[in-house]
Amino acid sequence: MVENKAVILGSNFYTGLSIIRGLGSKGIYTVAMDYSKQNTYGAKSKYLSEQIIVPHYKQQKEELLHYLIDYAKKQDKKPVLFPSVDPYVEFVDSYLDELKKYYHINMNVQGFWSNIMDKEYLHTLTTKHGVLVPESISPVEERFEERVVAEIGFPCIVKPTDSPAFVDFFRAKIFTCHNLEEMRAAIEKSRQAKLQVIVQRIIPGFDDHVYTFDAYLDQSSKVTHWMPVKNYGNSQLTLVHPPSQSKST
Repeated sequence: MVENKAVILGSNFYTGLSIIRGLGSKGIYTVAMDYSKQNTYGAKSKYLSEQIIVPHYKQQKEELLHYLIDYAKKQDKKPVLFPSVDPYVEFVDSYLDELKKYYHINMNVQGFWSNIMDKEYLHTLTTKHGVLVPESISPVEERFEERVVAEIGFPCIVKPTDSPAFVDFFRAKIFTCHNLEEMRAAIEKSRQAKLQVIVQRIIPGFDDHVYTFDAYLDQSSKVTHWMPVKNYGNSQLTLVHPPSQSKST
């Protein structure tokens, strides 16, 4: 039996639930750490060993850092740390050097996680490596509006480069724009909020044409586990590799 506990930061999203199910079903002791019990549906899984309420990742950063360190010091074996959503990824990345002394973390280069969370940088990275992505244009590029009309068209989306900050401020992930006036207004709102955005093409199609691919990469960037998700309207069909023996939540 694996003696290293799995500490999952955040159980209020499907990724947290997936980690709890995937590891808990293998007999691994799973600990969900949340700042509140509200909407933490992953913590209701039969595969969760323990839920702990901890300081807020944004409002009490230093307190959370010290809590995590103190918790790890009390364990017989070095725990494995899993940030399950963007805000916790940013938190772990910002304190990576301190946390990796006490936790096993599958990232060893501070700043890399935060870089790939930046949508503009990620678009550059995908283009460099030949990954097909929707056309995107930054408002600071030359002939910006002309290129939007010619290369992207309407409707389009105005999308943040820093999603967590954008969602915190606007309580929305994107702005959908049907013409130049709406696009200008969305960009101006973002500018006033001091948030950078890009304009991106909308890929047409219904929800049942959408697939999500989630993968776990070790410190050597090797994919050890992956999970494609097929959307069916408001529901999802999940396929897990390697095969999971987990049943319901």
